[in-house]
Amino acid sequence: MVKDVSSPAPGTRVRIVGIDPGSLRTGVGFVDVGRDGRAQHVFHTTLDISREANFALRLKRIFDGLSELIQVYQPQEAAIERVFMARNADSALKLGQARGAALCAVTSDTIAVFEYAPTEVKRAVVGGGGAQKKQVQHMVGMLLGVEGPIQADAADALAVAITHAHTRTAASRLGIVRSNWRTRR
Repeated sequence: MVKDVSSPAPGTRVRIVGIDPGSLRTGVGFVDVGRDGRAQHVFHTTLDISREANFALRLKRIFDGLSELIQVYQPQEAAIERVFMARNADSALKLGQARGAALCAVTSDTIAVFEYAPTEVKRAVVGGGGAQKKQVQHMVGMLLGVEGPIQADAADALAVAITHAHTRTAASRLGIVRSNWRTRR
């Protein structure tokens, strides 16, 4: 069970859920972002679905787990990592299906979804598109002031949320209309 928290006051902050989809573990992270673009840590977790009897049950666990978290934390926007081309076609297909389950959970609550490539996320958080997982974990902890280690998938999810927080703030300052963003509704 997840703890209940209050949503940010309307107009002052926007709550973003970041999602790092995976066929064994799906990272989920929530941040609040103010007008200044500063992201504040709200919550993070990893949905460990590796013990499910079959792949269909894993997809259901992603959908159900993410739906529950969305109900509790009530984000206004979602940011999800795009699928990268894996060497193994079966792995890429499973990753795409896990991503689809996550997208269904988010869009069933009519939350706007924004997509970011893995290299784009690493560049935004670490400064280079080829950053290692440990570097992402470290920088996410530093940027959000999270004490102690953050599980890799949860750190990736928080990194996606941070990337969106920075992107939306920059777009707002530049006067870019949100309808021109890469988005799915």
